[in-house]
Amino acid sequence: MQEYNKIETVFERDVNGTKKMMPGKFRNKTVEYLANNSWLFTEKIDGTNIRVHWDGHKVEFGGRTDKAQIPSTLVAYLMGTFGGNDSEELFEQKFGENEVILFGEGYGNGIQNGGLYRDDVSFILFDVMIGGVYLERENVEEIATSFGADVVPIIGVGTIYEAVKIVISKPKSTIGSAPMEGIVARPVVEIKDRTGHRVITKIKC
Repeated sequence: MQEYNKIETVFERDVNGTKKMMPGKFRNKTVEYLANNSWLFTEKIDGTNIRVHWDGHKVEFGGRTDKAQIPSTLVAYLMGTFGGNDSEELFEQKFGENEVILFGEGYGNGIQNGGLYRDDVSFILFDVMIGGVYLERENVEEIATSFGADVVPIIGVGTIYEAVKIVISKPKSTIGSAPMEGIVARPVVEIKDRTGHRVITKIKC
């Protein structure tokens, strides 16, 4: 099962001992070039990365890597949401034999500091890949609705510098009483850099 692409932090850190973030010194030249364009900001949820995989015949679950362990309470939630005959029939109805991966975050009580989000555990969707292609936000939302799952909240649209200002203000999460972990920013139009990697970045509080 394919792993989710790594999301780089927007700025570099000092390598001379302080390890401090260096605002304005971009890690990715493409992100720097596009910084003043329109980016979609979504909330970064503090949890554990989860993959829901439909191989065209059955559903399976994975963590960030194939070796990652998923908490039993979260497995039970995933089975109730995406497992069973009804869900498999829905996968087949929507996607046929096409391979689909739902990328999301397992979060809530007992996962990281997720008790401030909610008292139980849940799954929140942030991306969907079909045939190696990431879907647009409206399609991600439609798929989440079909399965009764949540989707990561949109914080806004703006430049990278505007996203940094939001993070510096140390905002509260849009979910529960947790502090916001950060923002994931991606161009409003999906773009790849010259090496073929997806242009996406994160700004952590």
